[in-house]
Amino acid sequence: MKKQILIGGVTLSVLVALGLAAQDKYSVKVPNGLAFSEFRGYEDWHVVAPSLTDAQNIMRVIVANPVMMKAYREGIPAIGKPFPEGSKVAKIEWEPKRITAAPFSVTAPDTVPGLLVKVALTEKDSSRFADAHGWGYAEFKYDAASDTFVPETLADKPPL
Repeated sequence: MKKQILIGGVTLSVLVALGLAAQDKYSVKVPNGLAFSEFRGYEDWHVVAPSLTDAQNIMRVIVANPVMMKAYREGIPAIGKPFPEGSKVAKIEWEPKRITAAPFSVTAPDTVPGLLVKVALTEKDSSRFADAHGWGYAEFKYDAASDTFVPETLADKPPL
């Protein structure tokens, strides 16, 4: 019994250490702007649209929170109404990866998400982001080598 407790304690200690060693993405924030923590759980939001852009060689999926999904179902923005306060979307970007052997029948190689590249966040909060027509934006680059996110800057994406 003591041996099982010792092994369990060591396993728990290793898992805690690994968890602390990796960056908590929810601690990252754009200066004077959005923070990852404001989008906790975005990985479970509904998919709005996928896209694959050959020019940039990036695969994207856009997900929306329940407030934004309800607005889409009501026909916003096509019916001329603005998105409600609290609407949030996240755009997740990966390098595409081709698979030739899939666990299902395919006639050509499929493209699946490969290495994570970036997560872009958008939130409707008119009081906080009045100077940007009520929308706040943040983009976070992912560095696989360090398993961390950093805010994207104008140096990463200069204006056109």
